[in-house]
This record gives sequence, C-alpha cells and structure tokens, in this order.
Amino acid sequence: MNVEMFTPKNSHSAPVTLSESAINYFEGKLKNSPDHVLRLSTKASGCTGYAYVLDVVAKPQVHDTVIKASDKLTLAVALDAMALVKDTEIDYVKEGVNGVIKFNNPNVVNECGCGESFNVS
Repeated sequence: MNVEMFTPKNSHSAPVTLSESAINYFEGKLKNSPDHVLRLSTKASGCTGYAYVLDVVAKPQVHDTVIKASDKLTLAVALDAMALVKDTEIDYVKEGVNGVIKFNNPNVVNECGCGESFNVS
C-alpha cells in the first residue's frame, strides 16, 4: 500500500483541513465505527464540473493521502481529487435548524447557483 500520511502540527500543514466543528461532527458520526475513516473524493457533476463526495470507508485506498485530523478522526483524500481540493477547509455550520458541511476551497473559480458543483482554474 502506498499511502502518504500527514499528522498536522497546525491547521495549515495538511493539504486539507477540518474545522473544530467539522471534527466534532464527524467524530460523532463515526463513534460506532471507530476503525473507519472519512474519505474525500470528487466526481464529475452538475453544471460547473465537480462535486465533493464524502464517504465513510473501512480503509483508505492505495494512493490516498491520509490525514490524522484528531485522535478519533482520520481523513483520506483521493489522489485524483487532490489537485481540486488542495488547501480546502471542511467546516460544519448550523444554518437555522439545519447542519451543513461547507467546503472552503480557495481553488474554486465558479460554483453553480444551487451549490451542487464547482470548477477550478
């Protein structure tokens, strides 16, 4: 297995970071599956190009970049998504009564009106 591992000393050393609220949210989602990881990938979608995909998986894929977000949360980033999501912060925010996962991606140059898809330069 060829996995690149990051254990960030600060929030800016990993290629993708998670806010404290996102870490807390995903730790809660994974509490019944402590041996699983959160995997970020992208897919072709929507009117502007790509959509983010978050999955809970048993283990990272061979060429994923693995980021230890906390003692309880590991994030795997798909190799083919890295160029699209590098320097992205994943956040979890409350909007009224709803919780929303936000991707603060500095690479995005265009998003569709509904927020489903994005494009990078």
